[in-house]
Amino acid sequence: MTHDTPLSPRPLHHLADGRRRLMTAAQLRAHGISAAEANEQCRPGGPWQQLLPNVVLLHAGPPTSEERLHAVLLYAARERTPAAASAVTSAVPSPVSVPRQPGGGQPSLPASPEAMITGLAALTLHGFSAAPPLPSLAAIDVLVPRLRRLRSTGCARIVRTAALPTAVRVTGLPVAPVARALADAVAELTDPGVVHRLLTEAVRAGHCEPAAVVRELNRARLLGRPHVVDAVDSLVAEGRALAEQHLYRMVREHALPEPVWNVDLRLPGGPHLGGVDAFWPEQAVALELDTRGAHRRSEDDAVRAEQARRREHLERLGITVVPLVPRRLRESPEHQAAVVRTALMAAGDREPAAYVVVLPR
Repeated sequence: MTHDTPLSPRPLHHLADGRRRLMTAAQLRAHGISAAEANEQCRPGGPWQQLLPNVVLLHAGPPTSEERLHAVLLYAARERTPAAASAVTSAVPSPVSVPRQPGGGQPSLPASPEAMITGLAALTLHGFSAAPPLPSLAAIDVLVPRLRRLRSTGCARIVRTAALPTAVRVTGLPVAPVARALADAVAELTDPGVVHRLLTEAVRAGHCEPAAVVRELNRARLLGRPHVVDAVDSLVAEGRALAEQHLYRMVREHALPEPVWNVDLRLPGGPHLGGVDAFWPEQAVALELDTRGAHRRSEDDAVRAEQARRREHLERLGITVVPLVPRRLRESPEHQAAVVRTALMAAGDREPAAYVVVLPR
């Protein structure tokens, strides 16, 4: 028996039953279809077509967007044995419905798959309105381990990585996390307006934190591109504005005393002590939004050192500094409010703080 000998010859029409629209060569062999038979069915004008190497579309006519997504994942997946392929084929998922709005809290996969959708296609699946619709994409990016021996072909564009991130499921498909998908998309984009819109939507719509995006862009060595740097500056500003809105809401909704907002602190007749996002003069408690993770790496060490120096100086003057991370402020405002309230209540147990001048900034 040769490698292409059918395992159990069966009529071909049973494959195109509405559920199984795509199969790999191994899956076809597991169903008793030899390579010669498959090639005959995929001849010009035939009922099937070879969409990608070793991936057969079991109908004529153009593939749908859902079929293209499944096809690139099948192409990028490791070849299975006929027995394993048969088991997989019995559970081939029906085509998915691509969402236009982001879903909430998609669960992470228990283990990283062998391949996942990334780039613009992933952003569309995540619900980005600034991402193009799937039918308009000439190629779909698929993220695979660096050592996989694959090439870009047809509608599949191979993106390699040293370590696959943990995928999320979107309509049953393994999709790269937003920050990674953004970096892979930006790597292929040259239009500054498109880059700016995608990065802005990532933060404004709550898909991910600015710091996560900047980390991925830095890892991909994209921060040397001028149009990316400009977009990142806007991204950081957008993230800070949203964090300030969450801070105002936290103070109101959790009945904290009203502070003075966005002020500079100075010693009387002395040096500038730095700006803080909120300050309670009677309790000598200052609050800072900790956004240092959103700075470019070249700036991060200097920013971190300056913030640490300033906070230590304020603490020596008897001023309690409460740093709040924007992500935690958004995800658990009640806990962050409790942290601030505890600092305010502890003011009575401390030595009186040095007198400082409070100025608007």
